[in-house]
Amino acid sequence: MLIGNLGKDPDIQFLEGNIAVAKFPLATTETFKDRSGKLVSQTEWHTVVLWRGLAELAQKYLHKGSLVYIEGRLRTRSWEDKDNNRKFATEVVGDNLIMLDKRSEGNGHGGGIQGDEGMSGPHPGMGENEDLSF
Repeated sequence: MLIGNLGKDPDIQFLEGNIAVAKFPLATTETFKDRSGKLVSQTEWHTVVLWRGLAELAQKYLHKGSLVYIEGRLRTRSWEDKDNNRKFATEVVGDNLIMLDKRSEGNGHGGGIQGDEGMSGPHPGMGENEDLSF
């Protein structure tokens, strides 16, 4: 579970079979007092990956600076670069997304979106009887 701000707009790609995947950096900041009582902030960067409907919704509604709550799991992948050096990347594969930004012009609060299990909470632009295809 992470709460943070997007470092840039989501980058979306469509894989074979028109499967959407979005990726973006997420900054989480922890603030604490050191031994002398001075406030110290530490920011960590995470790579978040969203699939299918979540990816498309992220592209439509999220942008650099958006405040979000992400629930998911860690996935570490590895590959060899052009010099045959082994590289590793750990990413957060999101299963649940809640937009925490306040809506402008009194349109309500942030909406929650879940992965292949559907949606939770209000979501802008969706009528009560509209379905999402995942």
